Amino acid sequence: MGRVPSIVYWLEDRLYLNITNRCSNDCYFCLRRFKDGISGFNLTLQHDPSFIEIADALQSVVNRRSWREVVFCGFGEPLERLDCVIEVSKWVKRYFGLRIRVDTNGHGYLLNKGRNVVEELKAAGVDAVSVSLNAHDKETYNKVCRPKFPDAFESVLDFVDRVKTRFYTETTAVDVPEVNVQKLEEMAIRMGVNFRVRKYLSPVS
Repeated sequence: MGRVPSIVYWLEDRLYLNITNRCSNDCYFCLRRFKDGISGFNLTLQHDPSFIEIADALQSVVNRRSWREVVFCGFGEPLERLDCVIEVSKWVKRYFGLRIRVDTNGHGYLLNKGRNVVEELKAAGVDAVSVSLNAHDKETYNKVCRPKFPDAFESVLDFVDRVKTRFYTETTAVDVPEVNVQKLEEMAIRMGVNFRVRKYLSPVS
């Protein structure tokens, strides 16, 4: 992996923004537990980058090719920095007009008490939200995701209900043994959102 931490990285035709390593979950399967990055990019940040640092990093690569979208997704939970997501999203929309997606654990309202997270993201220009549900019930969620908040699972379900009315929304799950993918797919159908399975990258893969 590269020695210099990457704020911006890319996979195929998507640009990803790694804006924090802080997270309100401690998932046992999280890639950052056994790797320092992905696809040659070092995602282990030394500090939360400022707006200027993020903008400079984006400007250095945004004209390299035609990008499908910009995605807030790194080694942490983007909505730990809601104000940053909003500021960067407005800037991306204004100057580049790219589609914007936020990949989140769904703890937005737990992390940002008293704020209307969904409406703030909508006003900033976010187009899509991908929520890492990762479990079919609370017991499994607490076991595999190890959240800091006691009512995290219920809050994630509430978050999905809120975002689906304003954005293209999907729920996702990593294919670890504890997770019942069929039940999660059924949950997604009931909630009226899309569902996607993410491959588990094991420590030896």
